[in-house]
Formats: sequence, C-alpha cells, structure tokens
Amino acid sequence: MLAISAAVVLSTVPLFMLVGKNFIPADDRSEFQASVRAPEGTSLAATVTIAERIARDIRALKGVTATLTSVGVGSASFTGSTAGEANSASIYVKLVPRDDRKETQDQMVAKAREILTHYPKDLRSSVGQASNGAGGGQADVQFTLTGPDLDKLNTYSQAILAKLRRMPKVADADTSLVYGKPELRVEIDRQRAADLGVRVNDIAQALNTMVAGQVVSSFPSGGEEYDVRVRADMQFRTSAEGLRQLTVFSTNTRGWVPLDQVVRIKSGEAPSSIGRLDRQRQVTLSAYVLPGGSQSKIISDLNQAAADLHMDPGYRTGLIGTSKELGRAGYYFILAIALTFIFMYIVLAAQFESFIHPFTILLTLPLAVPFGILSLLMFGQSVNIMSGLGLLLLFGIVKKNAILQIDHTNGLRAAGVNRYDAIIQANRDRLRPILMTTTALVAGMLPLVLSNGEGSASNRSIGVLVVGGQTLCLLLTLLAVPVFYSLFDDMKQMPMFRRSSRKKEVSRETVSGLDVAPQPMHFEGGERV
Repeated sequence: MLAISAAVVLSTVPLFMLVGKNFIPADDRSEFQASVRAPEGTSLAATVTIAERIARDIRALKGVTATLTSVGVGSASFTGSTAGEANSASIYVKLVPRDDRKETQDQMVAKAREILTHYPKDLRSSVGQASNGAGGGQADVQFTLTGPDLDKLNTYSQAILAKLRRMPKVADADTSLVYGKPELRVEIDRQRAADLGVRVNDIAQALNTMVAGQVVSSFPSGGEEYDVRVRADMQFRTSAEGLRQLTVFSTNTRGWVPLDQVVRIKSGEAPSSIGRLDRQRQVTLSAYVLPGGSQSKIISDLNQAAADLHMDPGYRTGLIGTSKELGRAGYYFILAIALTFIFMYIVLAAQFESFIHPFTILLTLPLAVPFGILSLLMFGQSVNIMSGLGLLLLFGIVKKNAILQIDHTNGLRAAGVNRYDAIIQANRDRLRPILMTTTALVAGMLPLVLSNGEGSASNRSIGVLVVGGQTLCLLLTLLAVPVFYSLFDDMKQMPMFRRSSRKKEVSRETVSGLDVAPQPMHFEGGERV
C-alpha cells in the first residue's frame, strides 16, 4: 500500500503537465464578438461597408439572432488598441439560447472564423468571447515586449509572432504594433529658417492651427458658452500642396514667409499607435486559445521563444490581462492549499488530542489530487480557478472519510479492543456510512457534470473534479488509511513520542478506572481541603 500510494502521489507531476491550464473555463454565453481592422488609411465609410458585409454573412449562420456593428469607436480589440480608429470595427453577435441550437458557442465561433477567411488577407480579424455587450473582448493570451527602440521591438515581436502562429491550439494571433499609417513628415531646414528669422516654435504653432485647430474665442448661446476653433479647410489640411501654401511669421522681415522655403514635406508611413508600459515603448502579442488548448503552455512557449532571441539589454517581456492573472491565481491557490493543510492539522490535533493522527488523515489528501486531475483529462476539462475551488471541496470530502475511520478505531481501542481487531472492525462498521455519503454527494453533483446550458462550463469544472476525484480515489483511501494508522501508531512507541506520552499520563490521576484530571487545592484555617 505504501508503494502504491507513493506511485499515485508521484503521478501528480506528469498528470499536471498533461492537463491544460487556463484562467477561467470558456462558458457558452450565447454570444461572441468579431473584431476587424482594415488596412491603414481606410476611410470610415469603407470600414462601415466591410463591417456590414461581414455582419450580414454572420447573420446568415443558423442560430444567430442579431448582430450589432460598431465602427470607429473606442474598443479593446484583439490588437490591444483602445483608441477609436476609422479602420477598426467590432461586431457583437447574439445567438439563440443553448437549448435551442445544436452547435456550441465554440463551433459557432469557428464558423465565423471560416467566414472571415474569405476576405482579403490584409483584413486583420479575430473572433472570441464578447465583453460588455458590443464592447471589445479580451484575448486569452497577452504577451508584452517593452524597450526603448520601436524598430527593434518590431523585429523582436515579428519573430515571436511567427512562432506564435505556428503553435497548436492558437487562433487569431496578432500584434498591437501596426505599421502602414500614411503620414506627411515635415522636416525643418534649421539653417535656412534661422537665416530667414523663422522660429521652430512658430512653424509648429502654424501647423497645429492649420491641422488640429486652435480655440480663438467663444460665444454664448442658450445659457452655454461654446468655443470658436479656427483651422484650415479640409482640402488644405489633407494634402501636401495645401501645407505648402501655409505662411509663417519672420522676425527678420517682420512679414510672412512661405512654409515650403523653410521645411521639406515628405510622404511616409508610421505606426497607427505606440503603446507604453512603465514609461517604456510596448508591443503586445495577443491570441485566442482554441478548445482543448492550454493557456499556460502557450505562455511558456512564448517565454522560450523570447529567450531564444537573446534580446539586447533594456528589452523585457511580461504578461497583461488574463495571462497575468493566471500566474497570480496559481500562486494564491498554492498558498491557499498550504494554509488549508495547516488549519486542518491544528483543528484535528485539538480534536484527537494527538499530533500523530492528523498526519494519518492529511496523508490521504495528496492521494486524491492525481485522481482529480485524471478526471479532468477524461472529461476534457482544464485546470482553472473553478477546478481549484473543486479541489478544496474534494479535500474536505476525503478528509471526512478518514476521520470516520480513525475516530471509530480510537473508540474501539479505548474500549479494550486490540489494535488490529479495532482497525478491521472500525473499517467494516464505517464502510456503509462512507459509501452512503459518497453516493449522495456524487448524485448531488451529477447535475453540474451533465449540465449543458449557459454558464455550465464553470459548474462542470467543479463537478467533474469532485465527482471524478472522489469516485476514483475512494478505494485507495479506504485501504490506505488503516495502513497509515498502523504505521503511525508504531511511531508512537519511539522514544521521543513515549516521553511526551509519559508526561501526559503523569498529569492525570486514575480513579476507579477513569481518567480524572487533578483538582486544584485550597486551604481553610491552615488545613488543606
């Protein structure tokens, strides 16, 4: 039994490596979201046309009731951008209730991804869980790179992105650093500007007024004040020729100088947005995890891919979003399990008035862990925060069975039965109530395991681990507890434990075969009473 128990406990490591590890289970909420980003420079009207075509194709799917398209609004898309841009759109998709359709939400998402593959490759898209209605959903994996130089960040991110797209169970991998935004670059000829008496600040102020506008006054209307903003007409502020017609003030001539005499205007491309984290430039790699995938495994592979690049000093990697919360949840669950063992031991030691019997009971808990993980693998579940709660519940159930066995064994031994007969009799007597409570628990948890409605994934993660873990480990724990009890009882005969037992017996007085604690003494009139 010791060899079998040790092998079962050691099997926890390979089983834990095999099972997927995610932050939360993917619930079927009868909704999802598609995010699209047209090529840089696409107008708002063109983006609306593209988004409406995609929404029409998605509405044609059986099981879709409605779509809501948002174009050019601030939404957290799959690229990690939160700015409202004219070339970005999100499509919220509402499905019929789960009981009224054959396909699961994951299958509907896969169909939506298939629809998006028929559009041009320069259309960047993603499909995943919806968040807050038509708002943007958050990708399952969000991996960040930070550093001082944007070009190097782009090089590093593209190398890691190529590996991310080749990883199994990964969909819609992309980066937040998007080049190709058309722009006009104004380069100042400082020497010529100084000769003509044109200050750099005046050039910047003139361009800002022309393109962005400047508040020059205000007017009241209906009890409210409205700003008056002056800026150039559309045809002048959106072309290089219009910029060249701008004039700037000269301190030498006390007049105006054409802008094209002191600057060079060039066309170019730039990133659509530059993210920052901790005052460093940041690039975010994001992706969704397909059903059966492991968020933890993908993050581990990304860390390895970043390490293989041997990035220059000053460049770091990190996690944000649910990827970061996954690591924190793992740490706090380990802490919670450690505290669980400590508090259980304290309470059991007080109840049994023994430092040995609590070890016998707590040794059954590691035996239940591999069976719980095995049940997750059998039902295609992953380790997440919900299954972590189920593990804590499983600990309480397994511990209860061991308490029933050991408490009855101690009672029989106190009645004068020898150890071996007490162990056999106690386990025979307690088998029926243990099986009754276990059967009642499994029957009560079956609806969670078999449920298939909206939000059932969270319940199933708890139910599968408890039902499968308790059912599979029941026989082993029932056989292991008597063995552990016998071995630890032998340990009580060791010198160090015998000394503590002798001190305990000296502190009690035996009267008529009963253990009675000595009573306090007091004196009256000089006589002891």
